[in-house]
Amino acid sequence: MISLNTHPLRRSLNDEAHARPPVAIPSPARISTLTLFFDDAELEQRAAMHDLARRLGVAVPDDGQVHYTGVAGDLTVRWALHTEFARYSFILSGDFVEPFERTALDRLPADWLAALPGEVMVATHAVLLPADQEAPAAEISQRWFGGHDLIGAEIGDGNGVAYTDLRLHPDPRLAEGFSRFVLIDRDMGPSQSGRMVQRLFEMETYRLLALLALPEAKRQMRELDRLGTQLRRVTLRMSQQQGHDASMLDELTDLSAQGEQLIAQSQYRFAAARAYYQLVGRRIDELRERRLSGLQPFHEFMERRLGPAMETCATAVRRQERLMTRLQRSTALLRTRVEVVHEEQNRALLASMDRRAALQLRLQETVEGLSVGVLTYYAVGLLGYLFKAGKAAGLHLNVELLTGLAIPVVAGSVWLGMRRVKRGLQH
Repeated sequence: MISLNTHPLRRSLNDEAHARPPVAIPSPARISTLTLFFDDAELEQRAAMHDLARRLGVAVPDDGQVHYTGVAGDLTVRWALHTEFARYSFILSGDFVEPFERTALDRLPADWLAALPGEVMVATHAVLLPADQEAPAAEISQRWFGGHDLIGAEIGDGNGVAYTDLRLHPDPRLAEGFSRFVLIDRDMGPSQSGRMVQRLFEMETYRLLALLALPEAKRQMRELDRLGTQLRRVTLRMSQQQGHDASMLDELTDLSAQGEQLIAQSQYRFAAARAYYQLVGRRIDELRERRLSGLQPFHEFMERRLGPAMETCATAVRRQERLMTRLQRSTALLRTRVEVVHEEQNRALLASMDRRAALQLRLQETVEGLSVGVLTYYAVGLLGYLFKAGKAAGLHLNVELLTGLAIPVVAGSVWLGMRRVKRGLQH
């Protein structure tokens, strides 16, 4: 047997194709799901699932496991851990009288439910009925949806029917209530029924998770309006040459910092909303729905109700980008103007330095003339002393005549010497 080197991620990547498989659900059945939104509480979510598994007497999931299925008699428990939420699904097979009065949650320990970590984002009850219990949509609405208008369609190429009103109905376990789904198994079978239930639950979960970005988008709209107004004021002062450029540059820098902070606060949420919205569309496509007369199908409802909310989030993102682009252009324009002013100041400074250099040159030339006179004076004085010393030594010298004749000679020599020194320095 030949042993080949295997990539350490080969098995996990291969098993990813089989992650979170749907559970076969024979009709009739009652299904309940809870989606708990959490922030840095992954360990608590794992601990809660381990506790439930021990209480139900089923195998405890591994520490690194992110999806789990356990069967305790007629109750099936499914658990999936995601980046920011954990989803529990409880499937209770068998006949029932009122599916939304006695649900699958009744089989769970009440204290365990009350102690679940995280915040409930999605809470849904569903009932899967056999084909012989199918009833008209109006009757289903009156019986289980309080007479509200239903959203529904044939699913699975007509092998089943799904109804909901996407409203919250009273439930003793949750003050805000649970949403409800009713599915009719015409000819789906347990496997397809399980897939359709999972897609409907995921559609509802991703719908609400996508809508998490809507309040942030509305808040950002107000902040963007405020920043846009301040930017217009600064640019108006720039065009009217009002105010100091340095102070306006400080204002633009502060506005840019606030804009970057808005982007940092919402970037993840808006990106997640786009991803969740795409998942909603995919799950609806996987339902392979057909329109029922008089009912709004899931795709149409989501386009009319969820689509505008997602467009609001996309608009907020585009406004962020446009605002930052305007800030960059205004800042670049003001910086250019400041640089031009600095260049003008530097040019004036250089001109003044040139004028001072010319004055210094004139002064230097004047000083050079005085220096020639001074050096000539002292040199002739020394020669005069020399001539007097010679006369005292017995030489017949006319001191006054010789001193007078030495003046031009000494002055010329001093002038030529200074010229030579000046040329040497210039060289």
